[in-house]
Amino acid sequence: MRHPKPDPVRAGQESVWDYPRPPRVERVAARVTVDLGGQRIVDTDDVVRVLETSHPPVYYLPVDAFVAGALRPAAGSSWCEFKGQASYFDVVGGAVERPKAAWGYPSPSAGYADLIGRVAVYAGPMDACTLAGETVTPQPGGFYGGWVSAAIAGPFKGGPGSMGW
Repeated sequence: MRHPKPDPVRAGQESVWDYPRPPRVERVAARVTVDLGGQRIVDTDDVVRVLETSHPPVYYLPVDAFVAGALRPAAGSSWCEFKGQASYFDVVGGAVERPKAAWGYPSPSAGYADLIGRVAVYAGPMDACTLAGETVTPQPGGFYGGWVSAAIAGPFKGGPGSMGW
């Protein structure tokens, strides 16, 4: 399948087509919040992101930043060719539970040690996820967990016709 044409990059934006493959992990100087069930379940500025070609960034937050009981280990796992084996969590806020709405890499592959003790959250099942005060939208398609903000230009992998990118 042919690659899409990158969207124009406006002032203050990054293009996901300039992100590397294999992915890179980097610290982010931004506050992240996650709300579920009418409750703020995380509010932290201890944030790292994973950048990978054609994907919006995935934000990893410290497990310890979540309110008590917000993360419950879930059955199952998946494999990333770069980061290794992922474990899943059900996310709980208020009286709401979202199955397998977060994941992490407890023993990641070489080069991804900064992900130890952190989890990423799918934005779609949450009430709201914010990055530096902006409410993000989920990466298209529901499979990948990137967060789309005004700071990035696409198009983004995950939507119809993007599987071969």
